[in-house]
Amino acid sequence: MVNYFSNLKKQRSNSVNQNGEVSPRVRKIITIVLLGSCFISLASQTMMVTALPVIQEDLHVSLNAVQWLTTGYTLIIGIVTPLSSNMYEKFTNRHVFIGIIGTFLVGTLVGCFANNFASLLIARLIQACASGMLMTFQMTTMISIYPIEKRGSILGLSSLVISAAPALGPTISGLILEFLSWRWLFILVLPLMILAFIIGYLKLPNFSTPRPIKIDYISVIISLVGSGLALGSLTVFQINLWYGLIMLISGFIVIGGFVKRQLHLKNPMLKVQIFAYPSFRWMTIVGVFTFMVLLGTEQLIPIYTEKIIGMGSFLSGLILLPGAIANAITASIVGRLYDQYGPKWLITIGAVIMLVASVPLVLVNRHSSIVFLTLTYMLRMIGNAFVFSPALSEAFSDLNQEENSHGTALNNTLRQVFGAVSVTLCVVIANTPASLVTGIRYGMWATVIMVVLMILSFYHYLRIKSANQN
Repeated sequence: MVNYFSNLKKQRSNSVNQNGEVSPRVRKIITIVLLGSCFISLASQTMMVTALPVIQEDLHVSLNAVQWLTTGYTLIIGIVTPLSSNMYEKFTNRHVFIGIIGTFLVGTLVGCFANNFASLLIARLIQACASGMLMTFQMTTMISIYPIEKRGSILGLSSLVISAAPALGPTISGLILEFLSWRWLFILVLPLMILAFIIGYLKLPNFSTPRPIKIDYISVIISLVGSGLALGSLTVFQINLWYGLIMLISGFIVIGGFVKRQLHLKNPMLKVQIFAYPSFRWMTIVGVFTFMVLLGTEQLIPIYTEKIIGMGSFLSGLILLPGAIANAITASIVGRLYDQYGPKWLITIGAVIMLVASVPLVLVNRHSSIVFLTLTYMLRMIGNAFVFSPALSEAFSDLNQEENSHGTALNNTLRQVFGAVSVTLCVVIANTPASLVTGIRYGMWATVIMVVLMILSFYHYLRIKSANQN
C-alpha cells in the first residue's frame, strides 16, 4: 500500500515538466474532471427550479421564501467566489480541488437527510460555497494549462458548461421528480461527486506554486453583509417599500466600502484594479446581462407551466431541454469561431436572435402553445450562446497570467450575484400583479430590458476598441 501511494505521487510529479507545462494526457484528464464536476455543481444550482412548487407544498412555505433555495445558492456563489483567487494562490491546486469537492459532498449529505426548510436551505448554501470556488478554479486552471492560442476554444468549453449545466438542471430535476421525491436531487448527485473526489485525489497533479498570502477575513464579512443586504432588499420591497429601500442603499454603501478596501490592500480578496481594462470591464458586463437573461427566463417558464398551465415538474423541465441542448451545441461551435473571427459579428447575431425570441415571451397567455414556447425558449438559448462564449473569451484578452485567477473570480462573482438579482427580481415582478399571467409577462419584459442593456454595453466597448486602434 505504501509503495502504491509512493508510485502514485511519482506519476503526478512526472505529469509536469521543468517549465511547469502539463503533459497532453494529464491535461485531458484534468479537463474532464474539472468540467465534469463543474457541470454537476452548476446543474445542482438550477435543479431546484422545477422542484420549487413541489417543495413549497411539501414543506408548507411561501413561493417568495422557497425561491431562496435558488437565489441563496446563486448569492453564496457570488460571495464565496472572490475567495477562490486567494485559495488558488495560498494552496496547491490539488489541495484546493479536494477541499472544494469535499465541501460539496458535506452539503449534499445534509440535503439527503433534510427534513425541514431550514436544513434544506443550509444544505444548498454549503453546496454553493463549494460551487462558487469550483467554477473559478476550473476556469483559472484551464487558462493556465493550455497555450494562449487555444484560449477561445478552451473558454468556449468552460462557457458551454457554465451556460448548459444551469439550463439542463431543471430538465434533469423534472425527470427525477416525476418518479422520486425531491431528496433524490441530492442522493443521485452524491455518487457522482464521490467519483470526482476519488479521480481528483488519484490523478490530479500539482502544477501551481503556493504563496504565503494572508486572507483578509474582514473583506469576506463586508462582502457577505453588502451582497446580502442588496439582494435581500428585493424580497423585502414586496413587504415594505421603505425597509427594502434602506436595505438596498445600505448594501450599496457596504459594497462601496468593500471595493475601496480592495484598492488599498497589498493582497486583496478581489483585485478590482483589473476592471480598468476596457475589454474586461465591458465584456464582463455583457456576460453578466446575458447570464441574467438566461436565469430569469429559466425561472419564469416553470412557474408559468406549473402554476398557470398545471403541468408537472417533468414536463416543465422537458420544455427547457431542447433549449439546453441547443445552447450546449452552439457554445461549443462559437468558442472555436471566436478564435478565428473575434466577438463582433458573433455577439451581434446572438443579440438579434435573443430580441426576436423575446416577442412571443412577452405576449404569453393562458392559451399559449407549449410547442411554440419550447421553440421560442430554444431560440433564445441559441442567441444566448452566441453572446456568452465570445464575451467570456474577450473579457480575458488583455489579462496576464498573474491576473487570470482574480479575473475569473471577479467575472464569476459579478455574474452570479447579478444572476441572483435576476432570479429574485423576476419572481418578485411575477408575484406583484393580481394576475400571475400578467406578472409573467412583466417578468419577461424585464429580461428584454436586460438584452437591450447588454447590446448597448457591447457597442460601447466596440467604440472604445475602435478609438484605441486608431
